[in-house]
Amino acid sequence: MEKSNLMLIRTPEGVVFPLHLAGPPTRCIAYFIDLACILTIQNIITYSLLIPGAISPSVSQALSIILFFAINILYFIFFEWIWNGKTLGKRICKLQVVDAEGLRLTAPQIIIRNLLRTVDLLPSFYLTGAISCLLTKRYQRLGDIAARTVVVRNIKAGSPDLSSITPDKYNSFKDYPIIAARLRYNTPPELAAIILKALLRRNTLEPVARKKIYSQIVAQLADIAKFPQDATDGLSDEKYLKNSLEIIFKQ
Repeated sequence: MEKSNLMLIRTPEGVVFPLHLAGPPTRCIAYFIDLACILTIQNIITYSLLIPGAISPSVSQALSIILFFAINILYFIFFEWIWNGKTLGKRICKLQVVDAEGLRLTAPQIIIRNLLRTVDLLPSFYLTGAISCLLTKRYQRLGDIAARTVVVRNIKAGSPDLSSITPDKYNSFKDYPIIAARLRYNTPPELAAIILKALLRRNTLEPVARKKIYSQIVAQLADIAKFPQDATDGLSDEKYLKNSLEIIFKQ
């Protein structure tokens, strides 16, 4: 099977943007970091709740195994939910779980892909998951296939020249630095690329299509960081995108 580290996503409106797929080596490094966190949490819970010598070694070993699998699943579900597809290991390795069609990751997808970790772990140390990654075009383990997700690399690109898109005018979003920082930090690179391309192609889009595209992107940005009403009153979707783009790319 021919593999490529680049996956192209095409939206219904015809906008194309790339996703850089994460290969098994980088994902393995990220998992080892997460595994260290999981084992640390397990040891803290074990020594906090279990009194040494109060139970037999066999029962203690069984409880440790059950605790490991429980923490292993809950750890990934919790952090991939609050960090939008990232865990500590993925953040350090600049990886992120995303929907296979480029859409926003949903709670059911996060739950499904992590519940199936127990299958990917079989027969030992992610052998099934590793084989699946090597055999699938998008490096997907079984959990990714079932949840329709992929793991991508967040490649930081150089800041583009925004002078023609975001002229030096008043940006109401700058009045809320905390929310602006949240927008800058949590906006996925692929979404930032879509905003940039949509604004650059403004004059090539039909008015109806442009209005629909801009409205959909604004809705995604509002989910990431919602500004107060006095910062958005009177803003067109186009101005909203220009303000957001300036926040994302300009420090």
